[in-house]
Amino acid sequence: MSVKVNGQPVSIVTGPSSYITIDRQWKKGDVVDVSFPMYNYIKYLPNLPQYIALMHGPVMLAMKTGTEDLAHLIADDSRFGQLAVGKKLPTDQAPILINNDIEAIASQLKPVDGKPLHFTLSTRMVNEIRNELIPFFELHDARYMMYWLALSEDSYQGYLDNLAKQEQERQALEDRTVDKVQPGEQQPESDHFMETDDSYVGNSNDVFFRDANDGHYFSYLMQTGGQTALALRLKYWGVGEWKSHEFDIYADDVLVTSVNNTGKYRISEFKYETYPIPADALKGKQQVRIKFVAKPKKQIGEIYEVRLVKSE
Repeated sequence: MSVKVNGQPVSIVTGPSSYITIDRQWKKGDVVDVSFPMYNYIKYLPNLPQYIALMHGPVMLAMKTGTEDLAHLIADDSRFGQLAVGKKLPTDQAPILINNDIEAIASQLKPVDGKPLHFTLSTRMVNEIRNELIPFFELHDARYMMYWLALSEDSYQGYLDNLAKQEQERQALEDRTVDKVQPGEQQPESDHFMETDDSYVGNSNDVFFRDANDGHYFSYLMQTGGQTALALRLKYWGVGEWKSHEFDIYADDVLVTSVNNTGKYRISEFKYETYPIPADALKGKQQVRIKFVAKPKKQIGEIYEVRLVKSE
């Protein structure tokens, strides 16, 4: 930092946790200028070091990315009214910074004339929406980027390869799928003639689920295409170790399996399990009722997707 009095530099000594004394005969109209030079740098997220924040001195820079679907923009006093529940956009469509020298990204911030603390970025940006970075404290009423996925050219190619692999796996699963239901969504459940004595629906991580407990059930009538080599593929959410997840699965009146997922995963991500269906339960049938029954005083555990798939 530097200090001037009436345009003339003042000799100072500074350091952390210190202060500056200016000893002089002051008079009305004296002007003191204090300059805090700031430089650009990046900060890595501690738990996800491939993500960075762009900083100008102590000021975090962010970029507006859109104003669509800003549900619950204003928090109210309702239950969960403080949560932003607008539609989440796919993370793989968010802007990505590409540079073989990640540290050099900071040096590629260019000031915008006439806009203090506003910058453009000359580094390569994939999925670019706009290119003006502003202080995070100026940003409001908008979607924004403040943590950036920053990759080298090779890492970005690996990222694309992984996306391609995921798409291939998704397509392969669709090719194996004979029928599927999205629990908790009205039309898919209606199309599959859902039956239940007492179950409930919810939404977690933008995906609907259905659940039941204490001996109650829900079921779907699913198409088999006359095939007998089929399995049931279910989608769960991994966290829920404080709940007792125990239930039976039936294909018509045939027990497929008894499931106990209590404390099984302990991880915040979706998990998938596949259960073979006995061929005798499918023989000579074009459709079969898949039924989920909670054990007494137990919970099924949220089911986010039900698929009948061809056995591998």
